[in-house]
Amino acid sequence: MHKNWISLGLMSGTSGDGVDASIIKTNGINTYELIKDKYFEYDSNIYKDIHNLKEKIHKIEHLKTFSKELNNLERKITLFHAEIIKQLNISDETLIGFHGQTIYHNPEEKISKQLGNGNLLNQLTKKNIVYNFRSNDILNGGQGAPLTPVFHHLVSLQYKVKLPVCFLNIGGISNITIIKDRDNISNLFSKDIGPGNCLIDAWVRKNSNKKFDQDGNLALTGVKNEIIFEQAQELYTNRNSKKKLSFDTNDFDISFVRGLSLEDGVATLTDFSASIISEELFLSLENSEEKIKEILICGGGRKNKVLIRKLKENLTKNFELKLIDDYKINGDFIESQAFAFLAVRSVLQLPISFPNTTGCKKPCVGGEIIKN
Repeated sequence: MHKNWISLGLMSGTSGDGVDASIIKTNGINTYELIKDKYFEYDSNIYKDIHNLKEKIHKIEHLKTFSKELNNLERKITLFHAEIIKQLNISDETLIGFHGQTIYHNPEEKISKQLGNGNLLNQLTKKNIVYNFRSNDILNGGQGAPLTPVFHHLVSLQYKVKLPVCFLNIGGISNITIIKDRDNISNLFSKDIGPGNCLIDAWVRKNSNKKFDQDGNLALTGVKNEIIFEQAQELYTNRNSKKKLSFDTNDFDISFVRGLSLEDGVATLTDFSASIISEELFLSLENSEEKIKEILICGGGRKNKVLIRKLKENLTKNFELKLIDDYKINGDFIESQAFAFLAVRSVLQLPISFPNTTGCKKPCVGGEIIKN
């Protein structure tokens, strides 16, 4: 009989708008039970600082150049997380899986930098903290992402999802997990497949006072620019002849739609993002030995009705796209629940990434543990 842990996962995604918090009960292996999900929105200063700094940091040297600003922001983000932990009023034994805010991710340079000071959070909360989840994978030849596949596998077990199945997570970046085997987690396959919401969000932030395109409403009122769309597709195909396993939002830029109105830019970028996701998805599923029919969509992008409609149109009738919410799971909190689960696996010294999920040489444990 395996011990059950109570664990709190704190996840701030590439949209940088706030923190998803999830408390779960799990043995770190094959069971979990949700206790609570809650979202905490960043104040406007933290939100602006995250996006201003992300726009300045395009290579590893920039981390040094802007180290003072990064340290200030890291402190603010850590204090914000400490406040969340206080508000949630959790027991002393609760383990904390602290992802932090990704500010720069480049596996070729052997770096994935998340803002979030684990030692400071430990001092402020007097809790056991697990953080820095990606570095060990990168040190072992992996891409440091995606890390959620092992949790997707647990979800498929817990909710008796019919296998084989593909999870499609549309966050800032889109990634997939293909699950074929109920028993052997080393048979998981995953990779990033392109932009998710990052292009649409960046355009909306630059050209309005909104943070994202709510429900795809802006895309609905805009018109796709066919010429720009086709040029962008061509550029993307040529640039990505060398396939990457994981992406940072900085791998994509929106300069090709400049000059368009807010709405037309959103419509064009939504079509463009949908075309890349569906093409990469189709290729990955076609190449899979098992014939996968069901695709479960999670992440914030699943709420963009236009993006989802375009995906369904592009993927034709070969696949059944379903929202993970159809299984009575809130698709907003998969990643925060995942980091609660990964924190427990870290303490148990169980692998969180595998050669077929991140490209690491061997199954890797991850996460630094700061004991109280």
